[in-house]
Amino acid sequence: MHFLEKNTQDLRSFISELRINGAQSASRGNFPKLTIITPSYNQADYLERTILSVLNQNYPNLEYMIVDGGSTDYSVEVIKKYEKYLSWWVSEKDRGQVHAINKALERATGEYIGFQNSDDVYFPDTFARFGEAVKNQPDDVIYGDLYMITPDDEVTEVLKTTSYSLQSQLLEGMQIHNQSLFFKRSLVEKYGKFDESYRFAFDYEFITRYTHPKTTKVRKVDGLAGALRVHPDAKSSTIASVGKEEHAKIQKLYISTNGSDPLNKIRYLWCRVRKIAYFVLRLDLKYIRYRFSR
Repeated sequence: MHFLEKNTQDLRSFISELRINGAQSASRGNFPKLTIITPSYNQADYLERTILSVLNQNYPNLEYMIVDGGSTDYSVEVIKKYEKYLSWWVSEKDRGQVHAINKALERATGEYIGFQNSDDVYFPDTFARFGEAVKNQPDDVIYGDLYMITPDDEVTEVLKTTSYSLQSQLLEGMQIHNQSLFFKRSLVEKYGKFDESYRFAFDYEFITRYTHPKTTKVRKVDGLAGALRVHPDAKSSTIASVGKEEHAKIQKLYISTNGSDPLNKIRYLWCRVRKIAYFVLRLDLKYIRYRFSR
């Protein structure tokens, strides 16, 4: 069986029904409080699976918030089905995805925060691995790998991340994906909430802004995984051109203080070599073969 087929089976089983395990949750002591935020608008067909991917983690110190933008489909019915497991939810007109997340950030009390869009999902055991990782080493930003899935939860691709490099973030583009990202609430308090002026690249902007200071500690943790769902109505499918413009704007803002154009071209090539070397040094030949076969 191909490993993507195994991932598909595991994911489909994980988000097929609610599995709250009180005994298992009680055994995981001393995990930091984690706030998860789901912004949503007219994604009822996928929202329930997003919710299940959060609740079925059985994380013992969870604060889960859903911010719906006044959906006209059956999203509110889905939310009410799981209302007793939520710390807070609302369904009201807002200014879009970023505003919705910011409303929840104002209420968040977790030491760490993550957000998962209403059509994306977490993979099994991601929260447990996160909790163990930060108990031992409480870095500011923790992240993992990204999978791509279809509307019916088939896993079609995996994009493994490397150790973080701000230089790669600026010259190559997004190095961390929100689907498997957790960051300290203290970063929001120190550097501000998400910038509503960006429609698409707000995640690229806040990750760059939060990690630009040398004092921010960033770490990739194996076993953390989330999935981006590809479907015709997905935001990433409908405003790609806007996203490119916004990414370029952010890169220009930071790269302008990061050296000359010829030097940055050399740095870019080094970033590409660094990425290959990362997997070679870890003897992850399976993933290297997988990427080159695509």
